[in-house]
Amino acid sequence: MRPAVLVVDLARGWTDPTSPMAGPFGGVVEAAAELLAAARARKVATAFTTVAYEKDETEGVLMLRKTPRVRILTKGSRWTELDPRLARRVDELLIIKRHASAFFETPLEEWLVERNVDTLLLCGCITSGCVRSTAVDAAQRGIRPLVVREAVGDRYRYAHEAALKTVDDLYGDVISLEAATTYLRALNSN
Repeated sequence: MRPAVLVVDLARGWTDPTSPMAGPFGGVVEAAAELLAAARARKVATAFTTVAYEKDETEGVLMLRKTPRVRILTKGSRWTELDPRLARRVDELLIIKRHASAFFETPLEEWLVERNVDTLLLCGCITSGCVRSTAVDAAQRGIRPLVVREAVGDRYRYAHEAALKTVDDLYGDVISLEAATTYLRALNSN
């Protein structure tokens, strides 16, 4: 297997308690940082996503009609900045997206193909939204999604658990942080 790690939307808009969109993601960020440390130690390809809109396009995105609070995620806004506890490195891909899936209208698939990635370890938020849709799209492209349970979060426990069950039943596997870091540490570093 050739893995990559994808950190989905752990930006200040969701993780900063002063944000109007903030959720209970402190533990998620800590778990994601632990996953990243294991991946970086083995030189595993790592990418991040954040959401950002041009000010004039917020009316044209259907998702924003359902979730108007997301309109604060305009390009250049502090809310689109990745949570600093993740310490993104300059050689780690940053994808700016406008929709739920990290694959939709982004360079993610091409980046994964260039690296012969067949397994995608997913962490981030929101489990029932962007994480789930990214896991589904990975599976549809023949890439095995591994969703790291402690490193994903949602505002609602029932939505979180339902999304994890759906992914585990239909699209990929939900694994523990311990299993994910053990898997990464066992890789040969090249």
